[in-house]
Order: sequence, then structure tokens, then C-alpha cells
Amino acid sequence: MITLKGENIYLRALEPNDLEFVYAMENDQNIWEVSNTHTPYSRFLVKQYLENAHQDIYEAKQLRLAICKDQDFPAIGLIDLFDFDSKNNRAGIGIVIQTVENRKLNIGSEALELLIRYSFYNLGLHQLYANIATENEASTALFTKFGFQKIGVKKDWTFVNGKYKDEVIFQLINHSF
Repeated sequence: MITLKGENIYLRALEPNDLEFVYAMENDQNIWEVSNTHTPYSRFLVKQYLENAHQDIYEAKQLRLAICKDQDFPAIGLIDLFDFDSKNNRAGIGIVIQTVENRKLNIGSEALELLIRYSFYNLGLHQLYANIATENEASTALFTKFGFQKIGVKKDWTFVNGKYKDEVIFQLINHSF
């Protein structure tokens, strides 16, 4: 049985008490580029989002989980499945860890491994993909560590700080099925 608890972390559903954490994450301009955010979010909108977070992935087409160091600790990051496509058995995957200190603790690696397993064995997905800015070496290293392969470059894909940047699409195919 696949679980969402690893050796050092735990992935859990979002809770109403995650309001301030999600609000802070969504409004942190330092991560807007990786989260594809363009405008600030109000507490009201984040509260509405959390109130609807109970929706099934088949209904919402998304699954956002909090990354915690332990069940009793607050969230330190978020990991998502997005653009969930049950017909074609695929989804996009993204991850963000709030602080630089926690990014150096192998937390992202453990969270990604847990969500890959969940996606393939619990959801029966055939493939996952990730969109990563070409200069984001940390994310490229993280995803390639788990077998994601570069399948293409989207030229001038994002407009950041007055210039266009390329984005790479990585794909992981589950060959177990």
C-alpha cells in the first residue's frame, strides 16, 4: 500500500488553518515565476480556495497537498498535481518549498517521490510532466533525479522582469502498466 508519509515528511490535504501559509506562499513574489502567478491573492480568495479544497481530483482536476515535516507540524511547502486528465491518464506536477533552509534538506526530493508513487500506483496515471524554466537548475536536477526526461523547449514562453524566458517540459512515463 502506498502512503503519503515518508521517512522525514508527510503530505496531507490542505486544512482551513493553512490559510495564512497558503496566503503567504501565493503572495511571495520570489516564487511567482515558478508558480506561474502574476497577481497577488486576497485572504478572501485563498479562504474560498481552501473551502473548495475538499473536491475530488476528478472534479477539481487538481490536487494540492501540504508538505509537512511531521503530522503535527505546519506546512513548509506545497506539491501539486494540475491539469489532471483522467481520459489520457496524465497530470502536471509542481512543487515549491517555502524557505531556502528547507530546500536544502532533501524535503523536495522526498515529497516528489511520494507524489510520483501516489500518482502512478493510486491514481493509475501513465505519465507526469513538469514545466521548468531553463535556468532553474535545482528543479531540473530534482526532476531528472526521478527519471523525468526533457522532451522539448517552449521558446520565449514566460515574460519575467521585462524579458522572455524559455521553459523546458519534462516528462515521466510509467512503464509499469
